[in-house]
Amino acid sequence: MLCIKVSTIIPVTNQIIELLAYLMILSKENLPFIDASRCNKPLPETFTYPEKVLQFGTGVLLRGLPDYYIHQANQQGVFKGRVVVVKSTSGDASDFDTQDGLYTLCIRGVEAGDLISENLISSAISRVLKAQTDWNKILDVAISNDLEIIISNTTEIGITFQAESIKDVIPQSFPGKLLAVLFARYNAFLGDPQKGLVIVPTELIPDNASKLKTILLELARYNELPDKFIHWLNTSNSFCNTLVDRIVPGKPDDDMAQELARELGYRDALLAIAEPYSLWAIEGDESIAAKLSFAKVHSSIVINPDIEIYRELKVRLLNGTHTLASGMAVLAGILTVKAGMKYINFKRFIEKLMHEEISVSIPYEVSPKLAFDFALSVIDRFSNPFIEHLWQQISFQYSLKMKIRVLPLFLKYVNDTGKLPRLMSFGMAAFLRFMQFAEEKDGAVRGLFAGLSYPIKDDSYALFRKHSNLAFPADYIHQVLQEKDFWGTDLSQITGLEEQLVKDYLEIEKLGMPRAIQRIISN
Repeated sequence: MLCIKVSTIIPVTNQIIELLAYLMILSKENLPFIDASRCNKPLPETFTYPEKVLQFGTGVLLRGLPDYYIHQANQQGVFKGRVVVVKSTSGDASDFDTQDGLYTLCIRGVEAGDLISENLISSAISRVLKAQTDWNKILDVAISNDLEIIISNTTEIGITFQAESIKDVIPQSFPGKLLAVLFARYNAFLGDPQKGLVIVPTELIPDNASKLKTILLELARYNELPDKFIHWLNTSNSFCNTLVDRIVPGKPDDDMAQELARELGYRDALLAIAEPYSLWAIEGDESIAAKLSFAKVHSSIVINPDIEIYRELKVRLLNGTHTLASGMAVLAGILTVKAGMKYINFKRFIEKLMHEEISVSIPYEVSPKLAFDFALSVIDRFSNPFIEHLWQQISFQYSLKMKIRVLPLFLKYVNDTGKLPRLMSFGMAAFLRFMQFAEEKDGAVRGLFAGLSYPIKDDSYALFRKHSNLAFPADYIHQVLQEKDFWGTDLSQITGLEEQLVKDYLEIEKLGMPRAIQRIISN
């Protein structure tokens, strides 16, 4: 290879140095050449820490939340442990190998009204093993003295029972792989009760660890595993229900990736962006907290015997508000959440909705201050200028989200006050207008409003479509409200609801969504 000193041809300027750095790939070898003023670099000793965590999943949520916390703890010399990642899906893991498990997390957003911009290189991940080709290496980790914790995020579908053998094969399901790991550990340590693990799933389903444990016990019996192992599985391992909350979008688009590479001075194929807000609520006692020692360094990790309050705050104030506002936003022609927060009337609607109706209707005992503070954090998160969160995506499975997230709030408000919640009612009217069938094109169902055509992706859509052809909106609304099998109750029996929904529906049609929103917040 021909090597020529740049300085013999042209002067070495800051621009040339920046260009050369921009061509550099993130790796352990290149860390000394990365400008520490541009991002926080890992301490050298963190690379020597033992592998204490086996993690199922390579996704950005895991890298942006639990792995982020573990990295922070390692930087402070608290946890002193690294993560072995299992990649179960097909696809290439070479980027992790090329970059020695290093990745950049760019934290961007709004916190207490201030813009936040922080870059860090995480060394939490030691290596990535592919289930289909590295299964024996995964089992070697399973029987390691250093292993203490299992973390997973295999999507909600991952925690499901699949009847399969775990003996002398590579199991296909996540529970199957986890059971094989635990069985190997049990055999290696002769059933030592002190060698159980803390298992912390982060899949976004209620009681995720309890459901996972139930599946493992069922699968163990299906595989006719020894009763002594089942006892060890049931009593020596700690299964912790969790709730995770942080927006970590996928890989940035090409333009943003180029911009961040110039800012950082190197290229990172694993770079991810995360909002400043984060929460990891873990169900457990002091003994669990001692084992999850990384929790000491970050106030956003909560270990408590009861984490339901955090679930209710997220599901009602964040997800419930998202759900109620999504149809309104789409019908108003607002593409993203951050764009919606630039419209003063839309933002005011969301603020009033959270503070005046949702906060007082959460079906759990929540202090007014906690609800108020959480609502403020939601406003910051919605206003994040760095995250592209599409309202159209939020509207997917709209009817189920309304049923699970919003209806309990609505019914509690009516029961507690004897009145209709006006803002929630308006949001329900927007939902009903959104779900009005217009056409089926190229196999996709679409709605139509004020010249705007939009997709409707909802597994329960047939229920709404069968009523969409009724001649009058009042008939359509009446029939949908009476779908007791879907809603769990006959909503047409709620005093004044049907009349109010018809009124709001017709006002949305007549005025258009922006003017209808202005009218509702002015009353």
